[in-house]
Amino acid sequence: MTQDTFNAPEAPRLGIIGLGYVGLPLAAEFGQVLPTVGFDINPTRINELQRGHDRTLEVTAEEFAAAGQLELTADPSRLADCNVFIVTVPTPIDIHRRPDMRPLLAASHTVGQALGPGDLVIFESTVYPGATEEDCAPVLAAQSGLRVNEGFFLGYSPERVNPGDRAHRIPDIVKVTSGSTPKTARFVDELYGRIIRVGTHPAPSIRVAEAAKVIENTQRDVNIALVNELAKLFEKLDLDTEAVLQAAGTKWNFLPFRPGLVGGHCIGVDPYYLTHKAQAVGHHPEMILAGRRTNDGMGSHIADRTVKAMIRKGFPVVGSRILLMGLSFKENCPDLRNTRVVDIIADLRSYNAQVDVWDPWINADDAWEEYGLEMLRGEPEQGAYDAVILAVPHRQFRELGAEALRRFGNDHAVVFDVKSVFPVGSCDLRL
Repeated sequence: MTQDTFNAPEAPRLGIIGLGYVGLPLAAEFGQVLPTVGFDINPTRINELQRGHDRTLEVTAEEFAAAGQLELTADPSRLADCNVFIVTVPTPIDIHRRPDMRPLLAASHTVGQALGPGDLVIFESTVYPGATEEDCAPVLAAQSGLRVNEGFFLGYSPERVNPGDRAHRIPDIVKVTSGSTPKTARFVDELYGRIIRVGTHPAPSIRVAEAAKVIENTQRDVNIALVNELAKLFEKLDLDTEAVLQAAGTKWNFLPFRPGLVGGHCIGVDPYYLTHKAQAVGHHPEMILAGRRTNDGMGSHIADRTVKAMIRKGFPVVGSRILLMGLSFKENCPDLRNTRVVDIIADLRSYNAQVDVWDPWINADDAWEEYGLEMLRGEPEQGAYDAVILAVPHRQFRELGAEALRRFGNDHAVVFDVKSVFPVGSCDLRL
């Protein structure tokens, strides 16, 4: 058996790589208790954060002020003094829905150049089982000239951030921890224990921790896909899906999933990391991929239902004006990553309809940069639209009420309440 040579640093100096929805809140928490360098390759992002402004709305001015030991930088040389590195960069998918490991491997390259003997690298990014040791470790070794579990050591502790959720913050979410050696695993667990109030769960290996993370959202994806399929069935049966789910929900063990768009950087992405690994080892994941197909098709389904309802009311679809309310992937959050609202837009525009997008949570420049979408910069004109689709029920939209949505439309306009937030009968369509 190889000797465990990890020596826990007496004075941990953290470097957190990637200051997005995951990395910044983590850096703010650790910055209260340990010297922490928060690094991001985007200097504009760093400049904003240094002024105390977080465009993701995940860290408040008070939380910035409390993180007295946090340094924010876009200079990778500032990582040289760190001895514990935590990688929190995104792990997206490409246009073919395959894992895009480029951000993770680029971050590993950066860390490898700062790595010294005995240092520890912890990954939080969502990956398939084996990625930390099989994909990232070789990059770290090549850049540092050190050997894994001899010159440097590995940890994995999957992120569980829920963007826009002020109730479930990092200290209040159980943290899964793991390490490449027993001593490393104990140190990783103790390190996170400094900021996690509700406790940790030490996993027996890095691969177990990786697998645990990737199935958390895969499970949710499959369950939502089932409800989306049921919603399509109940539509044909002329049943109100929400009414059926409320009735079924009176049983103690019925799971409260609801139909809708499934986007974001977790549920709409993570299953593809698992299916990629499954296919690599010769297993065809039928249920997971079936769920993905169902959920990826919901944007088209919503667009098609809208168009059919317009035709039934005598509206010409070509040249029509449609108001789409909400662009972020979930309500009360400015996160645009992998939003499936864009699928509705693309399908409606394929009918040569004019689609106006209104979302008070989204910066118009971000929408243009990410998707090439021009958004309304103020409240829509009343009486101007042939159809109104409430795709993302932000609190501002809920407070307007169903009648206000109708006033944006012209006489007999189609109103689609995608998430069924308003009472049955107040809108023409709902899932």
